[in-house]
Amino acid sequence: MSRVDFYHLQKQTLEEVLPKLLLKAYSTEKHIVVKIGTPERVDFINTELWTFSDDSFLPHGSKKDGFAAQQPIWLTDEDDNPNEAAFLFLVDGAETDAAKAAEYERVFNIFDGNSGEALAQARNLWKKFRDAGNEVYYWQQTEKGVWEQKA
Repeated sequence: MSRVDFYHLQKQTLEEVLPKLLLKAYSTEKHIVVKIGTPERVDFINTELWTFSDDSFLPHGSKKDGFAAQQPIWLTDEDDNPNEAAFLFLVDGAETDAAKAAEYERVFNIFDGNSGEALAQARNLWKKFRDAGNEVYYWQQTEKGVWEQKA
């Protein structure tokens, strides 16, 4: 079973939050897959991760970059894990099933709390992962944008 963390965005955008969470995950020296809702958003996030900060660097790539097995962070819109990642990030409405999620130590589902559709999808994923026996955790941003675990 995997640990699944749900991150409810309210005060910041995905583009502001994702690099910070990826930096923290990358610091564990484990490989990461970021599954993104559409191929267009893969390209967008790929570019964003190169330019998000002058002080930080996140080595990553996508199909267009190649060398999938060597990429510490792999960006995709498919259910692939070519870099043998331990962590899976689901963003922009991307989903996976419980069996695929079980291949990872941790799954991070980041969703837009200002979208009714994204909230409904997150609730469905929560139920699916919990019913499959995964440990599920819910994180919400405070007024200052700090993550706080909720019961």
